[in-house]
Formats: sequence, structure tokens, C-alpha cells
Amino acid sequence: MVDIDKAVVSRLKKAGKKFEILVDPEKALDFKGKKGVNIEDVLAYPGIYHDVRRGNAIPESELQMIFGTTNTYEIARKIITEGELQFTTEQRRKFVENKKKEIADIISRRGINPQTNTPHPPQRILNAIEKSGVNIDPLIDAEMQVNGVVESIKSLLPIKFQRVVIRITIPSQFSGKTYPILKRMIGKFNEQWLNDGSLQVTLDIPAGIQDNVFKKIGDVTKGNFKSETIKKVDL
Repeated sequence: MVDIDKAVVSRLKKAGKKFEILVDPEKALDFKGKKGVNIEDVLAYPGIYHDVRRGNAIPESELQMIFGTTNTYEIARKIITEGELQFTTEQRRKFVENKKKEIADIISRRGINPQTNTPHPPQRILNAIEKSGVNIDPLIDAEMQVNGVVESIKSLLPIKFQRVVIRITIPSQFSGKTYPILKRMIGKFNEQWLNDGSLQVTLDIPAGIQDNVFKKIGDVTKGNFKSETIKKVDL
């Protein structure tokens, strides 16, 4: 249930008029970012208004004329996806910080420091983002902001995006435990079960997560595995 006291206005200007709904700020942001949130869970109250704070309902005839429907949820979808969310200053600050962390995590996973060939920790990237003063928009998908952020911080932090193809051979006594871990981390990969029961996998992964993959496998096998770098591709 949406807390009315914490709800914010989502507003769309159409045909020279304002159309407003009252929404949960975090769920509305996720809905706008197409993260699988149900519209029913976003609305604090299923009503469409010209001024939600005054609470004057709009006649169905007007909704039909402007939106081509009187279905509240269908109209609410349009207001959220096409309109603006009226965050408080504190809410916007929180969402910007969350988006910064999301962007920093993406850069850390995909990129490496070309001077050391190791990934930058997310906190180091966050520090560079703060120093650069690059603008982060909480309403724009993190993926779409990554390249702009990298351009803004690369004078402060050497970054190279790279993918690596590695072949890993895991002894039979550890393969059963290691396989599901790799599935959770990587998803799809080429696999081959050798005659002695060993598992051989070929992974095509962002360079930034290679150390973490080795650590996870090493924890299970106590370091008893073989790895070979097949290819490195700069992006």
C-alpha cells in the first residue's frame, strides 16, 4: 500500500491542461524505468486530476477526448511515462545517489585500469564522479549515462572497457558445486565435461568481473583450478 504522506505528484501537460496523479516516488521511478512494477502498486489513489492536491476529479468525457480512454490505469501509465515526477529535494538527492552507485557498479564491472589491468572499485569511481561534477539524471536509465560519465571522469581516472574470453578447467570433485555458481554469475557460457569428470568452461565476460569470478571459483576449489586467457577485446 502506498503511503499517502510520502506520495508525490506525477504530472503530464496535454492539450494545454495539467493532468496529475498521486504516486509512490520509488515505484513510479521504477515503473518509468520499465523495471516490471505493476501500475496498481504505483498509484496512491486511482484518480486523475487537474490539481491532485485540490482533488477535483476530471469528467470522463474530457478524459476520453484527451486520452482516448477513461481507464484510470491506462491514463496513469501515460502520465508517468510521458510526464514528470515532482520529487522533493531530499527525494531527488536520494535517487541521484542511487543512480550514481548503479553507474559506478556498471563501470567497475566492465572497465579496468589500463595501467594495472585490474578493475577500479566502485567507490573509487564514485569519488571521481563527485570530483568531476558530471550531472546524473535519476530519471534516465543508468546504461544510457555510462559513456557520458566515463568521458567526464577519464581525465581523473584511467579507464578502458574490455571483454575477456577465458577458459577454466575445474577438477571433478569441485565441478558440481562450481557449476551453479557460474550459472548465477555469468548465465550462458560454453561448457564441456571432460572424460575424467572435470568441467571446462569458456567465459566471455567484462574484464572488470574476472577477479571476482576467479575468487568465487577459488573459494570452492581452494585454488585448485586452471585458467587460460584466450582473448582480450578492447571496447
